[in-house]
Amino acid sequence: MIRPSRAAPVQVAATSFLALFAIVGIALYGLPFFYDFMVRDFGWSRAQVTSGNAISKLLVGPLFGFLAGWLVDRFGPRRLMVAGILMAGVALAGLGSIHTLAGFYVFYLFNALGYVCGGPLPNQVLLSRWFTRARGRAMGFAYLGIGIGGALVPFLALWLTRALGWQGALRALGALIVIVAMPLTLFVKESPAPDALAAHAAPAALAAPEFGPVLRNPVFYLLLAGSMCSIAAVGGTNQHLKLLLSLDHGYSQGAAAQIASLVLASSLIGRLGMGWLADRLPKKYVMLLIYGLVASAIPLLFVSGTRGAIYLFAVVFGLGLGGEYMVIPLIAAELFGVGVLGRAMGVVVTADGVAEALAPVLVGRMRDATGSYDTGFLTLIVFALSGAMAVLLLPRPVLTPCPLSSSPPGPLSVPERGDVVSSPLPKGEGVRG
Repeated sequence: MIRPSRAAPVQVAATSFLALFAIVGIALYGLPFFYDFMVRDFGWSRAQVTSGNAISKLLVGPLFGFLAGWLVDRFGPRRLMVAGILMAGVALAGLGSIHTLAGFYVFYLFNALGYVCGGPLPNQVLLSRWFTRARGRAMGFAYLGIGIGGALVPFLALWLTRALGWQGALRALGALIVIVAMPLTLFVKESPAPDALAAHAAPAALAAPEFGPVLRNPVFYLLLAGSMCSIAAVGGTNQHLKLLLSLDHGYSQGAAAQIASLVLASSLIGRLGMGWLADRLPKKYVMLLIYGLVASAIPLLFVSGTRGAIYLFAVVFGLGLGGEYMVIPLIAAELFGVGVLGRAMGVVVTADGVAEALAPVLVGRMRDATGSYDTGFLTLIVFALSGAMAVLLLPRPVLTPCPLSSSPPGPLSVPERGDVVSSPLPKGEGVRG
């Protein structure tokens, strides 16, 4: 048996870190920073500036979400990630060049495609193939890229806006996405299979597991509902945060950037902490903790004009946000197996895209109609609590499925020779044969 290099898992983790840094940290969390400029310069409403995300997710999610999951399971994540990185870069560069709503929607479509093809979905599968026992910690490390990218992008966007104007800043961020994420992605190994066998054995093995039993399992729909409700609460809050601070409460661009950065900086602690907990406690309870943090943070926005309250919100919401995107693939892999994880997460990402698309527009319409965010924030709290109820009904898995296998889960035991054995990244332990 060929011994996989110890450097390979490190490269995998670094590849996912940089891809998530660029596509989620910069593109997803960076774009809302520019919404208030669009409202002021183009005269668009809050519902309109959040509808780009909504329309693109509603079109891209149902059409490409499950397809992307199938492609990842069948052909591996690397090629899909390359396409996603390019589309995300084009999206931001294009959004920095438009002056009409039509152009806004076109390039937001590219942004949504970039997220589906290069964001969490393929990276979750890539990491799950390489790591087993320390999957939560590996996922937590890679997802630090989201937190670091999201924490840096408000200040980077502010500096670039002062130097280049807000549209020039968007174009520069689009170029940065490709420069940061592309090099390692081009050369990452998609699975720990030996190079000579990877082109043939891995695709054949990945194509074997059937997905029908997952779709017939009621537990899958509880997980789906919990994820959708939580994503709706998180997305609706995040998309309106700078609009609330800048336009409603008169925060300066610098102050708003500080608060947005604090949210994502706090998410770094959340990602590491929730990943560590997910390797030691039932993931169901880790999910409940995350959803509880999100639900308890949103009420603080009712008094967001008070500096102390908004900073407390940023910390609590950031802690929940840190684990929110990470914990779903962990429990999905535990419940259904890594062999169908791409397709399972393809469905979840598609449904989450719908929730993340509709919630901000719903909140925006409520704000435009009533002149207040109160009703919208109450709705987001209901979403978060509903997600927690769905998670509460999930069973507690007692067995862990073998990686890349369609066979029933086996007990936690010594792995077969050639299996990937994960270990905490800080200790530098890699793969053993």
